[in-house]
Amino acid sequence: MKKIVYLIVLSLSLLNAKAFNAPMQTYMNELSAEAKAQNPNFTGFDATRGEKLFVSKQTGKKGSEMSCTSCHTNNLKNSGQNVNTNKPITALAPSANPARLTDVAEVQKWLRRNFNDVFAREGTALEKGDVLTYIINQ
Repeated sequence: MKKIVYLIVLSLSLLNAKAFNAPMQTYMNELSAEAKAQNPNFTGFDATRGEKLFVSKQTGKKGSEMSCTSCHTNNLKNSGQNVNTNKPITALAPSANPARLTDVAEVQKWLRRNFNDVFAREGTALEKGDVLTYIINQ
């Protein structure tokens, strides 16, 4: 019974997001299971929470105030620029850049790096899932 309820909740939470490819959907399912294990009250990822996290100002690993928008801009359909290296960043929104959110290893690498840069720590499964849900809906 618990498995059925979990699968229903998982399915409903993912219906709100635009489609991930199969490997990314598997990764989202793993994040969902991890979030549920960390918090039994977890009911699914939320793009609104992801957006709040994405735009929130933090003291980054270099001690300066920043947010994800510092490099990616407020409009994820636009290109950005890394504030540390000045390297250009292609649009983050999959609607503007179809290559985004397609390679799990690449997504994991950049989530790890970017959470560390902005939040000076690893992101939780809930945070990662929320941010990815926000991004895919852009």
